[in-house]
Amino acid sequence: MEALKILIQTRFKTLSLITIALSFSVVVLVVRIKLNKSLFYIFLIWNVFLASVPYATTMYLNTKQNLSKLKLGFWFLVWLAFLPNAPYIVTDLIHIKIGDEHLLWLDVLLVLSFALSGLLLFYLSLLDMRNLLISKFERLPIETLTVTVSFLCGFGVYLGRFLRYNSWEIISNPKCLISDVFNIVIALFQHLHAWLFTLGWRVSKNLP
Repeated sequence: MEALKILIQTRFKTLSLITIALSFSVVVLVVRIKLNKSLFYIFLIWNVFLASVPYATTMYLNTKQNLSKLKLGFWFLVWLAFLPNAPYIVTDLIHIKIGDEHLLWLDVLLVLSFALSGLLLFYLSLLDMRNLLISKFERLPIETLTVTVSFLCGFGVYLGRFLRYNSWEIISNPKCLISDVFNIVIALFQHLHAWLFTLGWRVSKNLP
């Protein structure tokens, strides 16, 4: 508990920024619901909750003073399974075309605010995990690992958006998930959309 208190104090500015960003998103959502009398975008609350899981995980790990390499490895896999949920919110922009034209600007503002919150959580969580791995595995090729994680995130977003998989289906429905991933990897040219999407995400992470 003391470690958590110290962590919150040292990250007060960062946590304040996250709180402000999420609060703004929720306020815009409430305004949208009020004006449109529709709960259509309420799913964004769930999406941003899932997006916060990776950062909550790295926050938790930072409170553990005697974290072993084995436990860090386990939590890394859990973290990696949920990490695509953070940038996934960007793809929710496809729902904007469903909205009313006269409030299109509000829909754009709403989804973008949630999407940027998700990207902020993604970036902060990725930095946290990098630092944790460096502290435990000094010889780990961290830059190569970061590129790999970003690539896997892009692929994870593709699986979520187009094949409608969720993070927990790694455990609840592994057979179908592994089968679909295997087919995409083997039949490369039959699934160019998947790789273009994944590589497009990876390239975008290199842009200034």
